[in-house]
Amino acid sequence: MIILTHNEEKNLPACLDSLAGLDCDLLVVDSGSSDRTVEIATAAGATVKVHPFEHYAAQRNWAQRQVPQDTAWLLHLDADERLTPELVAEITSLLRDPPRNVAGYMLRKRTVFMGRWIRHGGHYPSYHLRLFRNGSGQCEERLYDQHFLVDGHVRALRHDYIDVVTADVDTWTQRHLRWAGLEACEALASGQGNARVRSAPFGDPIARRRWLRDGLYARLPLFTRAFLYWGYRYIVRCGFLDGKEGLIFHFLQGCWYRFLVDVRLDEARRGLAGSDKSCEARRREKA
Repeated sequence: MIILTHNEEKNLPACLDSLAGLDCDLLVVDSGSSDRTVEIATAAGATVKVHPFEHYAAQRNWAQRQVPQDTAWLLHLDADERLTPELVAEITSLLRDPPRNVAGYMLRKRTVFMGRWIRHGGHYPSYHLRLFRNGSGQCEERLYDQHFLVDGHVRALRHDYIDVVTADVDTWTQRHLRWAGLEACEALASGQGNARVRSAPFGDPIARRRWLRDGLYARLPLFTRAFLYWGYRYIVRCGFLDGKEGLIFHFLQGCWYRFLVDVRLDEARRGLAGSDKSCEARRREKA
């Protein structure tokens, strides 16, 4: 089990508690926390290593290299994520005798925002490849929305893990301000870099989502597409059924954020260098 941390004393205890029943060694890679994160991780029996943060892909791949070679499987979590008891039981049962022809497993994400499960708007289920054989996977070199690449056959698990989106809207919007700049840089890079998750309309859930974003959505007109996407999520995909919390979530994440990405793209394309940071500087910032 690998968890990346930076000032996560509020989130880490619940994340660690959710691992109860999972027979695993725990590696926490911290990037210089100034709170009690390292103390909490150490008290829980984790091996803690401190490593300067460059960007997420570099940090995740560095963390994997610190795992003993005789470790059979790797599971990646963020400190604000939790395993459900059902998923713990499923992973435990699976790893007793894993199929030899399977190299990795996608986990199904359940987003909780302001205490509410966001079930509509096309947001659930969302799949992320987090469990794979040691030596078979790596994190793709991407500025935003990084996924793991696995060499071999991949299946999906049936039960959820939980991503607890902060109830502090100020923190959440500040993160999206940074992520908008990163996504704009990613779009301007036009897919340059190392190996990437494939984009395919008829592939696995991750490949389909990547095709919808980098293929279909990217071809729509700047600025207009944010409102089209918002209407699709909130009306066509019934995001309104998520109540007040859903209204806030789907609008901020599905319209305001996407519009902000377009603003960053427009700035960069018009050469407004003084209005924003360089892409390289953004790579090196923590969330």
